[in-house]
Amino acid sequence: MIRLFINGLAASAGGGITYLRNVIPHLSRRVDAKTTVLLSPAVRAELGKLPNVSIIEISGNSGAFLRFIREQTALPKLIRTSGAEVLISAGNFALWNCPVPQILLSRNALYTSDDFLRDLRARKDYRIWADTLVKGWLARRSLGVADMTVAPTGAFAQELARRTGRKVLTVHHGFDFDAFTSDGAPLPAAAQDQIDKAKDDLRLLFVSHYNYYRNFETLFRALPILIDRLAGKKVKLFLTCRLSSNENPGSYRAEMASSLVNSLRSSDSIVELGTIPYHSLHHLYRACHAYVTPAYAESFAHPLIEAMSSGLPVVASDLPVHREICRDAGVYFARFSPDALAERVMQVYESPELAGKLSSKGFERARDFSWSKHVEQLLILAQELVSSDRKPE
Repeated sequence: MIRLFINGLAASAGGGITYLRNVIPHLSRRVDAKTTVLLSPAVRAELGKLPNVSIIEISGNSGAFLRFIREQTALPKLIRTSGAEVLISAGNFALWNCPVPQILLSRNALYTSDDFLRDLRARKDYRIWADTLVKGWLARRSLGVADMTVAPTGAFAQELARRTGRKVLTVHHGFDFDAFTSDGAPLPAAAQDQIDKAKDDLRLLFVSHYNYYRNFETLFRALPILIDRLAGKKVKLFLTCRLSSNENPGSYRAEMASSLVNSLRSSDSIVELGTIPYHSLHHLYRACHAYVTPAYAESFAHPLIEAMSSGLPVVASDLPVHREICRDAGVYFARFSPDALAERVMQVYESPELAGKLSSKGFERARDFSWSKHVEQLLILAQELVSSDRKPE
């Protein structure tokens, strides 16, 4: 029996919540582990009561730096009180004065992305730029503090190792097809109505809240090219967000993107669905013809696996992470090229044979990812730390 303490306080949106939503229930089913988890109340509310898991709630709304300071001061006592033998830090930053061996889960690609820093300077968003530099420094220093660092893909592990000179292990994040599709609840009525209206159109999907690094603007610039090439057939791009700054997590300003798509809105080529409940997302994937992501920074990208498991061909920016996740279940384009993006979409649209091949390969590839396998690998690493007399090199 091993006792774990997971610091999940930093999870507030996107991949962080997806991670905890899947990993904690799997840990609760392990008879060889007892787990204490530190969470914000919002994430705690999603999980309900779970066997073998103790949950500590602390409000996480005070901002990243105040949260970091509070974690550094309060966590050691909580860890000792819990009786934990290993800390799993799930929020990119290590605990400096950790009373037990520590596994750092590093999954934020922005802290190593030169493209992101250039983008912020081009947008003159110097507040986020400075914030990223400081957090990036802390994240890189954290690799030297933790006993082990784990990345969700080999590509991101290599990038971290290159930037820090530290050893970084790879443990792929997982996917649970049955859990993803088990809820029979339909799409919200307004979203289903939009899908029904587009039944004769080419339907593209991009699942993300608005931020800069998902590179929405390249996708928006590709749409007029697609519209011209489709010669009369309509295209609909469905977004699971709204292009409004106050309707997305973080401090990203959506006004430039919103202005860019005004003409596309008037032609109904872009449909801003807003947030879709996770339990009904599988209906949205299956209602579309292709999944498109132009992201220029990524450490894993759960929607790619969700799309593949739903039979969607994937059109993705040419990142090492995207190629690692999708392999030959996707086609790839230069990440800042609207023309290349449109060309790849047209290839899939004009070739049912290619679309069918991508769909089939996607089904196969999605089965390679397992949350159960992920948890098993984490427990093996934790046990190695407990039984070792020294830190790994």
